Amino acid sequence: MSKLWGGRFTKQTNHLVDEYTASIGFDQALAEEDIQGSLAHVTMLGKCGILPQEDVETIKAGLNKVLEKIHNHEIEFSVSDEDIHMNVEKNLIAEIGPVGGKLHTGRSRNDQVATDMHLYLRKRVVELSGMLHELQKSLVGQARDNLDTIVPGYTHLQRAQPILFAHHLMAYVSMFQRDIERLMDSYKRINVLPLGAGALAGTTFPIDRHFVAEQLQFDRVYENSLDAVSDRDFIVEFLSDASIIMMHLSRLSEELVLWSSTEFNFIELDDAFCTGSSIMPQKKNPDVPELVRGKTGRVYGNLMGLLTVLKSLPLAYNKDMQEDKEGMFDTVATLEGALQLFAPMIATMKVNKSRMREAVNKDFSNATDIADFLVGKGLPFRQAHEVIGKTVLYCIQNGKYLLDLTMDEFTQFSDLFDDAIYEVLQPETVVNARNVYGGTATDQVANAVKRSEVLMQMTVQWLEEHQ
Repeated sequence: MSKLWGGRFTKQTNHLVDEYTASIGFDQALAEEDIQGSLAHVTMLGKCGILPQEDVETIKAGLNKVLEKIHNHEIEFSVSDEDIHMNVEKNLIAEIGPVGGKLHTGRSRNDQVATDMHLYLRKRVVELSGMLHELQKSLVGQARDNLDTIVPGYTHLQRAQPILFAHHLMAYVSMFQRDIERLMDSYKRINVLPLGAGALAGTTFPIDRHFVAEQLQFDRVYENSLDAVSDRDFIVEFLSDASIIMMHLSRLSEELVLWSSTEFNFIELDDAFCTGSSIMPQKKNPDVPELVRGKTGRVYGNLMGLLTVLKSLPLAYNKDMQEDKEGMFDTVATLEGALQLFAPMIATMKVNKSRMREAVNKDFSNATDIADFLVGKGLPFRQAHEVIGKTVLYCIQNGKYLLDLTMDEFTQFSDLFDDAIYEVLQPETVVNARNVYGGTATDQVANAVKRSEVLMQMTVQWLEEHQ
């Protein structure tokens, strides 16, 4: 039989079965990890005296040759060999002869594929954390440049209170910091070695799993062989983390789309990150944030897909679990693509400070500060709220804003008003009145930028330790 496992079978596999069940079309992305794990495994087989050292060296040389050929695109993967593991082994045997068949001693494809995915995700989590860090740097840079830029803050997409644009941007820095910390924490559960669990019950060979873990720089090994081959929690956790990241990117994308519209005109995205229209020459479309917003759904779908696959699966390995990879690969590619674009797009974004200021001057987002002013004069807040509601209604009916009112107009609503109200209503006063930890006052936002820089440096240190 042509199959490496074909000894028990009397017929060739139907070619439609080969095509339907083969995973080589996508799991070839694990080629480097597969060979990395195999090199550690065969080294251990030699150390434990399971294979003679001569065979070990021959197999290691063959594996390195196969990897070189893969990098040089000299190997054509075969559907009939099902997956990356069998394709690598077939090419190894073709390279060094029957001794290549000894590589699989003491392991199964079940623990092998799990090891490959742990190695793959371990690397990607570090890379993605680095990309998030770069995005944070871009946001912090824009925040530093806009510590004097006041913009309407919104709730319900209605103007609420004036805030610093830097304060708004720093909210996303905080979001992405949580994302980085989630990825860092997930690394602990990714960096666990399943190799040595065999098909499900371990192996009769006197292997040394901890030696393999040391070679591959895993922090620990799975305690239970059944759990080792059936666990996909680490992928579910990654997909969940990725979904949250994409949700954050999607929220930022929506604001970039709104802010760059003619109606807002708060920002302008660099031409390098926009596209035009085939029929309307005046158009400049924010396609990158729009597409990131759209691609968020596919990442959510990949998470739900794997959760559904794993639902009700008995222990240990089942063929259903082959469906764990495509969504993982797609999510990594989607997230990497988005983050690679977002950092430079934010860094090159132009902020229309005068338009933001104009917007703040032509709304009622300073109304709350009048209520606070009256409360300071001894009026209960509920009564102050009613007074300001009537004042705003008067402004709307007469085509005015609060700073347009004369003192006579103010005092018709309350005799507690005095000339100090005009300073209270200034946008800078409104912003800097929120001088509490986490607030939008200039000093508070400047301190928030400094705190974020400390956290970002901690990220750099973590990245350096886990490269």
